[in-house]
Amino acid sequence: MSDTILHLDALLFDMDGTLVDSTAGVVGAWELFRQSYPTIDVQDILSSSHGIRTVDNLQKHCGIDDPEILEQEAERFEKAIVSTASEGGRPGIVLLPGVKPIMDEIASLRFFPSPRWAICTSATRAYATSALASAKVPVPDAFVASEDVSKGKPYPDPYILGAEKCGVKPENCVVFEDAPSGIRSGRAAGCKTVALLTTHTRQQLEEAKPDFIVKDLSSIFIKATDTGVLVTIKEN
Repeated sequence: MSDTILHLDALLFDMDGTLVDSTAGVVGAWELFRQSYPTIDVQDILSSSHGIRTVDNLQKHCGIDDPEILEQEAERFEKAIVSTASEGGRPGIVLLPGVKPIMDEIASLRFFPSPRWAICTSATRAYATSALASAKVPVPDAFVASEDVSKGKPYPDPYILGAEKCGVKPENCVVFEDAPSGIRSGRAAGCKTVALLTTHTRQQLEEAKPDFIVKDLSSIFIKATDTGVLVTIKEN
């Protein structure tokens, strides 16, 4: 299959499952929360919760409706992800394949007058910055966390805001995502979408209708240009 080359204004990345793998910590956090909410089915939650904001998952699966309690529990859950990620022989929060070369090239984009990349995550700002620091991923100037939007993925709000923070139009951006909800969010925002086979099956991703499907970010090559970013996609 031939490569696809796109010239774009900005790159918009999801975080968990795209840049970093926090699976071990998420499993540990849900197991911890089962002590407080014994009726939850951890395996069932894990099969459907990826890419969704913590507050939305807790409201759905734990039945928390009080806004103050919901905020407190979301903070407790995300702290548990970081604290349990490396316990009991778990690998911790780790960088996914292909991320480091992209981050190295992105470093050359800092000379542009406006950001050329953003992270748009369903996690809170506090957790996301901790997770990125743990995996040694820089926090971009254009950064969208769960509390920055009233509606999270699959609504388009996170990626519309990400493009806005980069000072560009969504249709001139590409979204890198591992979850169907995030792909739908990027599509709804008007962005091109690249789905990664890091957490979901090809069939699950195809149902969200991404423009491209690749194994992970090792199939993506970027190069800074005078006017934006050149993206080469090697489809699997």
